[in-house]
Amino acid sequence: MNQRLTPRKQPRQKRSQETCAIILEAAARILESDGLGGLTTNRVAEIAGVSVGSLYQYFPSKEAILAEMIRGLRRSLLLDCEAAVETVRGRPLSDAVDVMVRASLRHHLVRPGLARVLERAEEELPLEEDLKAIKGELMTLVTGVLEERDVANAGQAAFDLIALSHGLASAAIAGGETDLENLFQRLRRAALGYLGLQSDRTGSDAGGVSAA
Repeated sequence: MNQRLTPRKQPRQKRSQETCAIILEAAARILESDGLGGLTTNRVAEIAGVSVGSLYQYFPSKEAILAEMIRGLRRSLLLDCEAAVETVRGRPLSDAVDVMVRASLRHHLVRPGLARVLERAEEELPLEEDLKAIKGELMTLVTGVLEERDVANAGQAAFDLIALSHGLASAAIAGGETDLENLFQRLRRAALGYLGLQSDRTGSDAGGVSAA
């Protein structure tokens, strides 16, 4: 299965990169319109305007396409969180919570239907090893945010907060949650409560949930 989840080759030339991007976008459109059940390599190739042979040069299976999209989603989450941390250097812990929670939800705002399907697909594919490095970087990032603000047992707290945020957000999105501002507020209250901080404001001064 792991071989079926790994791209056959990495695109290095611009043309190859563009072909891969077109294939992944075609798959995204199918997932948004028809869900996981509508995804086949033949249909992806048709919508992408490439031959099935060209698709197989990069992706040995539809699972490999899904895996690459999930990796991209997780890398995007990490980059969003890294950017969020830079905006709150030297600011209080509650501000850091606001921007980190907002960043964790941002990819659901950009293409919510796609994010929802990929969250479900991630649960069904054996990607733990593939995503270990990304998850490790996120863990290091959150731990650093907490250590800088003198949170006790920062490593354990980071693990718990990531699990809390991912678990609640995934369950809500899978259940059809569409009010992401409300979800943001609930996640924020849960994180602040875990850290022993009072939720005495809405977080709107930290920008709320935004795709920007």
